[in-house]
Amino acid sequence: MLFLNSRDFGVRIDGVEPDSAAERRGILPGDILLRIDSHPITDVLDYQFYLSEEPASFAFRRNVPFGTQFFVRKFPGGDPGFLFDEYLMDDQRRCRNNCVFCFIDQLPPGLRETLYFKDDDSRLSFFFGNYITLTNLTEHEVSRIIDMHISPLRVSVHTMNPELRCDMMGNKHAGEVLALLKKFSDAGIRMECQLVLCPGMNDGDELERSMRELTALPSVESVAAVPVGLTNHRDGLVPLRLFTPEEAAATVRQIEAFGNNLLARQGGHGRVFYPADEFYIRAGIPIPAPSFYGEFAQLENGVGMWALFADEFSEAFAEIGDDIVPAVRDIIIATGVAAAPLMEQLAESVRKRYADMNIAVVPVINRFFGEDITVAGLVTGRDLMEQLAAFPNGRLLIPRSMLRFDGDLFLDDVSVEDVRESRGGDVYVVECTGGALLDAVIK
Repeated sequence: MLFLNSRDFGVRIDGVEPDSAAERRGILPGDILLRIDSHPITDVLDYQFYLSEEPASFAFRRNVPFGTQFFVRKFPGGDPGFLFDEYLMDDQRRCRNNCVFCFIDQLPPGLRETLYFKDDDSRLSFFFGNYITLTNLTEHEVSRIIDMHISPLRVSVHTMNPELRCDMMGNKHAGEVLALLKKFSDAGIRMECQLVLCPGMNDGDELERSMRELTALPSVESVAAVPVGLTNHRDGLVPLRLFTPEEAAATVRQIEAFGNNLLARQGGHGRVFYPADEFYIRAGIPIPAPSFYGEFAQLENGVGMWALFADEFSEAFAEIGDDIVPAVRDIIIATGVAAAPLMEQLAESVRKRYADMNIAVVPVINRFFGEDITVAGLVTGRDLMEQLAAFPNGRLLIPRSMLRFDGDLFLDDVSVEDVRESRGGDVYVVECTGGALLDAVIK
């Protein structure tokens, strides 16, 4: 260890893995990691990026008298074994915007505190697929994204009209940062984008403008168009409305036509622009075949989820041998109103093969947020239990999307165990794939 005299900032090491290189080199909980080689470490992106370069030295500070600093020349074997209490190593970035369509502003009071936090953090975009607005980026962060070539970057664009973007996002700087899209594209940073469409605001001609200008950026690989979601808790917010079926159909036709033109001009590059499944459902238009969606880059935005789920289910069902006998004859599939027709189609295919099976698909109406909210991921535990009281018998299957990331609580803090107790057991949480659903139903 070589001791230094300089002082600067770093990230706190909260623990070390037992029998790790860090433990063997004498690194202690509470030590501050300052630099890897000559690079200051401020968060997880710095740490993981520079750790991957097989660094020669690490600089630390130990908070003993005088704040002693020291070098460790090298940690053999890659990962030193540092443990950090906070994944990001510092505070998560809060959103600076006041978007007219923000779903968090439409939450009722009384939910757990974490649900009201609006994140807008470029690091979460890279690691977890969160979408950012670009309004939170500093010059340092812009340079770091380019220097580290952090891809893909997921961006909530909403509109390419700078003035309209300022109005919709309640931020006077929201329009000027659109210039970063070109800067990132010129640097070869791949981008996946999102347009939350509000009827009468950024649809129609404005949507055409956005698609045209995003097409001019070669690094934009996919763009999801998502209809605005509105709860019953909008007192004091900007008046908005949902797309009518006719408007939804027009939007689908507009986006598909634009994508078809791109395919004709660019061939294998893809159609780039995709309407969310919810647009097709609202319009009463059949969901396209899986081949329409290419690599399914926008699943998190509800683009192609129906097509992929049904395809997975059908493929898995075709592989089930004639000797397989379902273990349970009475099945209840709980889902959101939007997905219920698809689930019913899949359930019917099972009934045709196993005539003695009783499968009930229950679309749970969202009383908590409002009946216009139809996705399974926003179904609450209380709504689920109240509406399933009419279906007391059978194995209950609920999709994991109804639960928080940790997998144990609904949005209203009802637990899976609460649901089991209310029904006397036999409740299964099913991963959100067609194959997993078939396993739960048949096996």
